[in-house]
Amino acid sequence: MDDEPIAIKGVANFINQLDFLEVADTCTSAMKATEILKTKDIDLMFLDINMPMLSGLEFLQSLDKSPLTILTTAYSEHALEGFRLNVVDYLVKPLEFQRFFQAANKALSIFQSRLILQNSKDGADADMYIRQGDTFQRIIWQDILFVEGMQNYLKLHFKEKTFIIHQTMTSLEEMLPKDAFFRIHQSYLINTHKIDAISGGRVFIDGKQLPISRYRKEALLKAVVYIKLISK
Repeated sequence: MDDEPIAIKGVANFINQLDFLEVADTCTSAMKATEILKTKDIDLMFLDINMPMLSGLEFLQSLDKSPLTILTTAYSEHALEGFRLNVVDYLVKPLEFQRFFQAANKALSIFQSRLILQNSKDGADADMYIRQGDTFQRIIWQDILFVEGMQNYLKLHFKEKTFIIHQTMTSLEEMLPKDAFFRIHQSYLINTHKIDAISGGRVFIDGKQLPISRYRKEALLKAVVYIKLISK
């Protein structure tokens, strides 16, 4: 979605260069975009921030469930707000194909990871792939101890190693099984099966102490501890 036809044409031309993307529709207003999302299955949306009446960010906030989204903008200062809204990436105009290609591949990686989990029968043996430079690294989600959120990337902590991925915490949280992973803090998502102890405002996992948000502690105890508590 963009209010400039030339910009729309530029994005469409870039999409046509990639065999894993195709243009499903285009529009110049939030109202039209809303209609499209209601009638079509859209996997990835390119969204201009600077729109009349309703900005791209305001439009994104208004959606109950949005497709994967890549923001386009002439102003890079919107980047942090975009990541807060769980966008895949943002592109600064004028768009360059190399940067566009990088963002599109990032979206593809997230989309494929979601499909792997959705197609898993019971999640017991579900594996995932993460991008590490030019390599697609296979991981087993059960082996993740916890995920640590940095400014614009995540650290996946395992017992013997750590991987860095460029993805938002919220999007990864949506991919992982809800009954195994719990967000204890804005910056920490934990595998509840790896908890060694919970004491005060801390969770202990493999010798690491992780802070629990005071707003999340009671929810963690109810979801994980109380239902398995054998002594009081």
